[in-house]
Amino acid sequence: MRRKLIIILLLLILPLNIYAYSNKIIVGGETIGMEIHSKGVYVVGYYKVNNKYIAKEAGFKIGDIITEINKEKITSITDLNNTIVNSGNYTFKVLRDGEYKTIKIDLEKDNNLIKSGLYVKDQINGIGTLSYIDPETRIFGSLGHEIIESTSSNKFLLDRGNIYKAEVKNINKSINGETGSKNASIDKENILGEINTNEINGVYGKYQKDLNNYQTMEIAQKEEIKPGEAVIRTVLEGNNTEDFTIKIITIEDNPTKNILFEITDQRLLDKAGGIVQGMSGSPIIQNNKLVGVVNYVIVNDTNKGYGIFITTMLEEGDKSNS
Repeated sequence: MRRKLIIILLLLILPLNIYAYSNKIIVGGETIGMEIHSKGVYVVGYYKVNNKYIAKEAGFKIGDIITEINKEKITSITDLNNTIVNSGNYTFKVLRDGEYKTIKIDLEKDNNLIKSGLYVKDQINGIGTLSYIDPETRIFGSLGHEIIESTSSNKFLLDRGNIYKAEVKNINKSINGETGSKNASIDKENILGEINTNEINGVYGKYQKDLNNYQTMEIAQKEEIKPGEAVIRTVLEGNNTEDFTIKIITIEDNPTKNILFEITDQRLLDKAGGIVQGMSGSPIIQNNKLVGVVNYVIVNDTNKGYGIFITTMLEEGDKSNS
């Protein structure tokens, strides 16, 4: 009997929230620029060298990540160009579907230049919306989904990255069947934070700027979110955040698509035609609590989209930056 009592007491003193995120966090909504660099160099296409697709014939595939050439570490296109200096045989180490492969290729001169026959890239630039900042840890989250390498449709393997101040210049409107986009200028002299991880449920890192002028808001647990009126916070022009009315339709049990909603704000519909690219990460607020983050548009009905639970993002941000 005494042994059972000790076990019960130990269970009672465990903390209810095992995560380090705060109960009140800073709500985002600002459009941000993003620049992320890859772990290695991505193969995104082929071109002919002396009328032959030498890279494709050697066994390279779209989406391969070049990590070594002749046992020299490759982290950027600059590394690749500095390593390939003469014609002849080269041994490439690439990461493909989670496994390392070795590819041998004989590089030739074409118009007096050594050419690999590969189109490559080592970074992605774009815009999104800042979702939240934890005022205690400075951890931020954005997007509510992973960043994809477009040619391979795989998750971009991140090495490092930054978020920057950005300003929305105009919007290409969405129409059913075609998602529009925000067009923004990115101020790369104004770094807001450092990106550390690219996960299925968002992009996370540490915010660097002063937080004194920000206000905090309570977060909602999943069971508090109800169908009905809510708002999303985003930018349509410049860098001014605004709230726009939506209707939450259903709450769903899914890893990333949790809150099905429809935009009801006529001004947002007139200006953007619904949800547009660059709106990913926009906070969803209900009853003065942050409940989630916009992360997907329904392409055939751009008035509708999905959001992810804010608690899912906070837990991932805490885990990824601990």
